[in-house]
Amino acid sequence: MNIGTASQPLVSVVTPMYNGAQYLQECIESVLAQTYQNWNYTIVDNCSLDNSVEIANRYAEKDSRIRIRTNQQFLRAIPNHNCALRQISAASKYCKMVFADDWIFPDCLERMVSVAEDHPSVGIVGAYVLQGTDVICTGLPYPTRVVGGREICRLHLLNKLYVFGSANAVLYRSDLVRKTDTFFDEGNIHADTEACFAALKNSDFGFVPQVLTFTRVRPGSLSRISSDLQTSLAGMLQILIKHGPDYLTREELEDHLDSHVAYYYRFLGKSLLLNRGRTIDYHRRKLIEAGVGFSWERIAKGTLAALWDLALNPKDAIEKLLKARGQLTLEKPGQDIEAVPDVKLRRQNT
Repeated sequence: MNIGTASQPLVSVVTPMYNGAQYLQECIESVLAQTYQNWNYTIVDNCSLDNSVEIANRYAEKDSRIRIRTNQQFLRAIPNHNCALRQISAASKYCKMVFADDWIFPDCLERMVSVAEDHPSVGIVGAYVLQGTDVICTGLPYPTRVVGGREICRLHLLNKLYVFGSANAVLYRSDLVRKTDTFFDEGNIHADTEACFAALKNSDFGFVPQVLTFTRVRPGSLSRISSDLQTSLAGMLQILIKHGPDYLTREELEDHLDSHVAYYYRFLGKSLLLNRGRTIDYHRRKLIEAGVGFSWERIAKGTLAALWDLALNPKDAIEKLLKARGQLTLEKPGQDIEAVPDVKLRRQNT
């Protein structure tokens, strides 16, 4: 873009933070290093117990574009993300979330805003993501810049084309965020993906075929716990029920729901074999909340299917089961992933 700051639309950057001291400096420095300069930055502290606020205040004292907001009481993960988005400036045209343990490349805002400015129909802009050492959110043919909202959501549902990434990976048009007090559905732990489905009903998806954001992978992180627990199964079920009718034909939706629920119970059957009681309890609640209902008979069928796989492919099946047992990190009394303050999720295709 390379135009004067006065001619650049304002971008509000927000960071929801809880005990982020270890990586916060790197996160803030990545915002300060942006080639795009017309931004303001709000760091929302969710009652941190470490020295996160002290680190953030040091930067705020040096740069008037940075401000710190402290929650009066601790908030759960998704409510805290909504709280952060409510801090965006009324004058902002775009907004960007940057998680406290992630960061963005220097030309992130410039490249994303450029696509949105060139295409006023675009409501969300994504890009390739460096997740640990892997590049994800690939799949769109090069050099795609804009895809219709309906088309990209259909590709996500029918072809498992995963291009949205986490909230750290995208830029939102601010007027979409300001339409509601709760941009993220607080009943869905994968609310950032669902927010894309909601927003893209009336807007298009922009894309920059370049790595612009970094997502950290930490052993024992909540993202890993979510992966082990397969929370994406519940998240996708909620998206299909709530938004599927807007993107799929009746026949497509029925087929996709049947296939998804069958896969869901196959997973629960494996969980029963592994004695993962809390995993089953979590998904039991989610299936009931979604209105699908919970069936022990279907779990039994899923268990039989898992045992059949074991009989046909004993080596592969045993290795997968042992790996799953070794990743069993959430089976601890009292631990509730939805109540943890700094949850940052990586969705998988299901």
